[in-house]
Amino acid sequence: MDECYGKYFIRNGEKVSADLFSSAMVYEGDSVYEVIRMVKGIPVFFEDHMIRLKNSASLQKKELGTDIDTIRRDILLLSGAEKLKEVNLKIVFSYNENSSGYLIYFIEPVYPTKAQYRNGVRGILFNAERKDPASKVINHKLRSDIYHKLILERAYEALLVDHKNRITEGSRSNIFFIRDNDLYTAPDEVILSGITRKYILDICREKNLEVIFEPVKADEIQNYDAVFMTGTSPMVLPFRSVNDYSFNVRHPLISELRRLYIARAADSVRNFRSE
Repeated sequence: MDECYGKYFIRNGEKVSADLFSSAMVYEGDSVYEVIRMVKGIPVFFEDHMIRLKNSASLQKKELGTDIDTIRRDILLLSGAEKLKEVNLKIVFSYNENSSGYLIYFIEPVYPTKAQYRNGVRGILFNAERKDPASKVINHKLRSDIYHKLILERAYEALLVDHKNRITEGSRSNIFFIRDNDLYTAPDEVILSGITRKYILDICREKNLEVIFEPVKADEIQNYDAVFMTGTSPMVLPFRSVNDYSFNVRHPLISELRRLYIARAADSVRNFRSE
């Protein structure tokens, strides 16, 4: 099933009927991408996503082939045609042997429910490492392997464990552990540092919350009080369990960080409108 959600998508600056969309455009050859949350037709943290998109291309020794103003125009063209209130938008720059180009399209939103925010979600440990953790590239095989494992385990997210038995990040999120009101998260050099994570860290600095940048060992997770993920879709979402270990989903730090993050996201939408 093709992942394009809606009636149209953008291909190299042109609005095209979704009937002509094919997943082969996304997954054939090399590519870099971003997923952006849209609120009332406006991208959240647009500038941050564009900086990371350019960085991903640079790390892969690629050029985007278009400028940020054009991407901005294309997003507004697509959102104006679709009128979708809250949805995720995907930007993919593909590099095939004989051609290159970019796609902008909506993907079906899968956001946590109120019950999941309140009660937490189940996580599992999964042994895997990203080849280039700082670059947001599509790894279809890894994504497929994790997806099938999540279905079998009836879990929401996989926490990736590297060859040193360290939890680095989630398959589609960043991970924070809490112990004695201190936060623990893997250092930037071993993960893809997400936009949501960036703003959570900013909030922690402003609130003088202690953040310890070291990966948690997979066999020591029982020593922590709470654990949560950050990401475009989940925002700030607690785990009720990881494998066989349970955690406090009502830790006050989690709900406070979520509240402050949502306020930052709203500010970014207002700023985009005013530009």
